[in-house]
Amino acid sequence: MAGLRKATAYSKKKVTPYTRISKRRQKSYIKTVPQQKIVKFTMGKEPLFNKGKLNYTLTLVATEKVQIRHNAFEACRQFINKKLETEFPGQYLFKVIPFPHHIQRENRLLTGAGADRMQTGMQLAFGKSMGKAAILKPGDRIFFVAVSNQKAIAFVRKIFKQIRSKLPCKTKAVYEKVSKKV
Repeated sequence: MAGLRKATAYSKKKVTPYTRISKRRQKSYIKTVPQQKIVKFTMGKEPLFNKGKLNYTLTLVATEKVQIRHNAFEACRQFINKKLETEFPGQYLFKVIPFPHHIQRENRLLTGAGADRMQTGMQLAFGKSMGKAAILKPGDRIFFVAVSNQKAIAFVRKIFKQIRSKLPCKTKAVYEKVSKKV
């Protein structure tokens, strides 16, 4: 099996969201749906946030229209969660906000000597499913982190700068202080 295509083949292209999966297999255009690579969407201690003990939040927001593949989300999720767990064990809430619904397709073409006899070119070029992506607009939230102190906020900002290379879009971190619930 060949590797993944570069994210630039998909990330900033104009796209029509494709999610149709029929209950009857014959009516579906895409016969197999790729497995979701994001293992968890919520990590840390949600009860602490609900009780109002995690009163500083940072949200990573996309500043341009983009498609982000599920493997990019999973790479960022693992990195952020590992850093938060080692630095502030059990004293944070971390969420991956978008759910990748859009099914990406690829029309595979073989290259090399003699491979041209097997290709059909652009004839019947609908393609086979190769992954999932979330389609984001400017201002859509990507990651949400809630922590208990200012030191942790500075640490999370540093982490958000480190994961910029894993995401195919420009982002900004939005800081908010949550007032305690009475």
